[in-house]
Amino acid sequence: MSEQLKVPTMAEFMAEGKQPEILFWVGSAGSYDDRAKKITKAFVKLLHEAKVDFAVLGTEESATGDIAKRVGNEFLFQMQAVMNIEILNGYGIKRIVTCDPHSFNCIKNEYPGLGGTYDVIHHTQYIKELFETGRLTLKEDKFKGKRITFHDPCYLGRANKEYDAPRDVLGKTSATLTEMKRHKSTALCCGAGGGQMFKEPEPGTMDINVLRTEDALKTNPDIIATGCPYCNTMMTDGVKYKEKEGSIVVKDVAEIIAEGL
Repeated sequence: MSEQLKVPTMAEFMAEGKQPEILFWVGSAGSYDDRAKKITKAFVKLLHEAKVDFAVLGTEESATGDIAKRVGNEFLFQMQAVMNIEILNGYGIKRIVTCDPHSFNCIKNEYPGLGGTYDVIHHTQYIKELFETGRLTLKEDKFKGKRITFHDPCYLGRANKEYDAPRDVLGKTSATLTEMKRHKSTALCCGAGGGQMFKEPEPGTMDINVLRTEDALKTNPDIIATGCPYCNTMMTDGVKYKEKEGSIVVKDVAEIIAEGL
């Protein structure tokens, strides 16, 4: 993070005998992937703007174990989960916000069975909440006349039935939101979920991310918006494959809102 963006840790809060409003779960992509780090920074910028008392686990945060579980390594998943749950429970964490739908789904739906029950919120849901409570307002609208299409992340949409929050947040800009033919419950996967991100695709006529990018291009967008670091990578690769990176950008919902501050 840069000097302007102070990111306090839970250990610092604990030392002062305080609890933050939320724990920001950064996730593996948001911590290590250069592109996803920009999403992390954009979201932190929003938290500062809204004066949210937040903390991160810092070096105490480990992978959720989600990908291990998806590819069939239940043992590794449980090891990771139990270790994280011990730390979260030790700090008395109640509310967790994350920019990663995979972490969101995993902590929300799979950690309770191992003793970790929290109020888990996706960052688009939290940004919507900040707008609704008046803690966040767009000062300048840089998206007038722009066309945005939103790609639904599988673990936010179909897995957790959250379709409205990201669209409501994008609706705060004056951009025109255009839907792909396959959207919400019929949205096509970007091709990264279930551990597919880390392996070569099976033989076929086209990679899934290219097919999904074609869905997006049919809406004639200026921006393809998403709410997942993995979707962001896959759609960015798709745009490059189609040689459209000169005219179309892929941005996270948090980045779009941060640009309007």
